Amino acid sequence: MEKTKLLTIAVIGLLVINLATLSFLFLNGPKGNRPPHEGRPMPKEIIVEKLHFDEQQQKEYDKLIKWHHGEITRLDSDIRQTKNELYDQLNQTEVNVKTKDSLITLLNSYQKQVEETHFKHFVDIKKLCHKDQMEDFNELTEDLGRIFAPKPRRPRHD
Repeated sequence: MEKTKLLTIAVIGLLVINLATLSFLFLNGPKGNRPPHEGRPMPKEIIVEKLHFDEQQQKEYDKLIKWHHGEITRLDSDIRQTKNELYDQLNQTEVNVKTKDSLITLLNSYQKQVEETHFKHFVDIKKLCHKDQMEDFNELTEDLGRIFAPKPRRPRHD
């Protein structure tokens, strides 16, 4: 009788623990499926709010965003492809130093283009501003690093 009671209590305890775990996961959901800016306003919203853009400025800003997004997507693709070529060098019996150096130089060039594209994007945003918005724009530039900083990630141990 003692063993039966102990077994029954253990089964009920495990059932409660499983139900609690499933409830926790169901209510909180996996964090990996959340949008990148969840919990924070989108950069577009921050810029429109801080600069007090009117409807016409917002329409022009949307065009700038589309251009910027397209350029950055293209450059990110070029960077990924070049990195793949670089790391393919590791599969060679002997790494070709010239090829490795030229691929790294190309990666540097792409990264420079990314930064130039970001900078041009903000120059274009500045051009959208009216004179009375320039002080707000100058304040915005002081916050750009914080606004566009990636969310901190937990370290991976590969």
